[in-house]
Parts: sequence; structure tokens; C-alpha cells
Amino acid sequence: MHTAGIKAKLRRKNRLMHAGRVEEADALAVRIGKDIASRNITRLSHIDSKVNAKFMWAAYRQLTGRKQQVNVVDGITAESLNQHYAAISTDTSYQPPPCKHTAAPNVIEVVSKWRMFNILDNHCATATGLDQLPSWFLRLGAPLFYKPLTDLFNVSVSDGVIPHQWKAASISPVPKISSPASLSDFRPISITSVLSRAIERLVVRQFIYPALLTPPPSLVFSDQFAFRPSGSTTAAVIAILQTVTNLLSDHPYVIVISLDFSKAFDTVRQTTLLEKFAQLDIPDAVYNWLVDYFASHSHCSARSTVTRLPHCVRSRLALYRARRLARCRMSSTLQI
Repeated sequence: MHTAGIKAKLRRKNRLMHAGRVEEADALAVRIGKDIASRNITRLSHIDSKVNAKFMWAAYRQLTGRKQQVNVVDGITAESLNQHYAAISTDTSYQPPPCKHTAAPNVIEVVSKWRMFNILDNHCATATGLDQLPSWFLRLGAPLFYKPLTDLFNVSVSDGVIPHQWKAASISPVPKISSPASLSDFRPISITSVLSRAIERLVVRQFIYPALLTPPPSLVFSDQFAFRPSGSTTAAVIAILQTVTNLLSDHPYVIVISLDFSKAFDTVRQTTLLEKFAQLDIPDAVYNWLVDYFASHSHCSARSTVTRLPHCVRSRLALYRARRLARCRMSSTLQI
């Protein structure tokens, strides 16, 4: 139904309400709701969210009347944000850990051709990185791309080398508060390459997650519930409640102390993190890949459609690029 017809029904509904005919007004309100939903579906039917999510959200904001606000703060530019994020991510005294020279020279099969085809063919819509390779393009070209990408992923992990394009991230600053006034009031949302995120998931699920299930005696994961198989916030709450209940059976009261680390991911020591990775039961080539993964990142910051050139980060952890792998070992690292 067109807009004029919906408005006419709304006026009729108001007249019925004023006349005290509530039941008829309620029934008409249900029909109006269905008409509005049908009209919105028609207006959005020509937009493919899998191809361009930006257009879909723009149409959504037009329907709801919500405007995308751009917080403009004097003195804060893309360049100043870029420098700020580089400063908090860089450790000037960082020394890269040595690689393992015992890595086997053969190629490790991180992903098979059939699995790579399924990854590309079923890839969900996601943000595009600096390489400008959108997920919809990789999905449509899966029959052509899966073979070379399979070789690229396997050789990358086997040789312990990551293309530098996969180490570059675009940072979109999002205000933490309604009226930001300083650089620290903006939360960095990092967008890396779609292919980089794909190989990250493969390495984590195929090598790191299984290694966490059988850790060496020097590493303890019994008190870590986040970012590990079968772990969750629900499991953490159950463990706390069980511990407190057991203690209350022998003690009159129990004191629980909770700590929250400020900027925890920003301050994790990369060398310590990789030392713990070295103790896990993972192939030496995968460890060398992790060493290269955490080294020499770059990012650029976008602010009000202005984008600065990438800034190299020889960093402490390069959180904005390496969060998926670092969070797997977060708890134990903080206990040092």
C-alpha cells in the first residue's frame, strides 16, 4: 500500500479511538502494521545485503529517520588519531623473538582445496579491508580462486611468511561517549583483509585450539574460560558459584575479589605471548608463522571520509591486527 493509504488508515484509527471504539481501532492498527511492514519489504527488496551492506544500512536509516552522526571535534584529525593509535601500539624496546630453525621444509596442509572452496562459497558479508577485495567478490569467484588461494595459504604457513597486505588494517574511530573531547574517547575498530581473517581462523581452529586442550605442565588453562574450546562466560559463572558454595560449607563467609585490567590487550608483552606459544604442541612452522604474524603491522585511520596513509607499527601486540590470536592466550599472560 502507498503512503497516502497508510496515512488515511492512521487518521481513521485516531477517529475510532476518540469515539471510544477501541476494539475496531486495535484491529485497524494491526492492519496498518502489516501494511507498513509490506511497504518496507518492497523498498528494501532491491538491496542485496550480501553484496553491499552499506546501502542496506543507509536505507534502514532512511526508513527509521535515524541519521548517522559524525562527531567533529576540534583538533582531532585522521592524522592525530593515526599517531595516537600508533603510539599506544608501539614498543620502542621490542626485540623480535627468534624463529625455530627446526621447521620441516615440506608444505603443511592447512586447508584442502575442497575446504577452501566451501570457505569462499559460504563466506558471509563482512567489511572490506585495505586491499579492496570484498567478500562478495571472493564468494562469486570461488570456482576460480579456491585453487591458488589454497596454495597461498598452505605456503604462507609452511614458510612462516605473511603477505604484508594482510598486515595492514583500516581503523574507524567510534566515539566511546556521546561528546568525545580527546583522542582516547574514540574506540578503534580495526578492519583487516578478508583473506587475512580467513587464514587467522584456520590457524586458530586447526592448531591453537587443539593445543589448548592438551597444554604442557608449565601452562595451566583450568582457570581460563574465554576464547578456548568449550569455554564461555556461563562456564565461568558456574565455576565461581561452585567454588563459593564449596567454601561456604566450611567457612562462615567468602570474599570474592574481581579485577578488571585497563587496556589489557594493549599492554600484553608480545615476547611473553610468543614464549607461551612456543611451549604449545604446534608445528615449528606454525610458530614461525605466528612470529611473523605479530611483527611489522601497519594501519591507517579514517576520520570524516579523510584517510591517512598507513603507519608502521613495530609493536607491543598490534592489538588492532592480532586480537584473534592474542586472546587465545590472554588469561595466562596476565598472570605473569
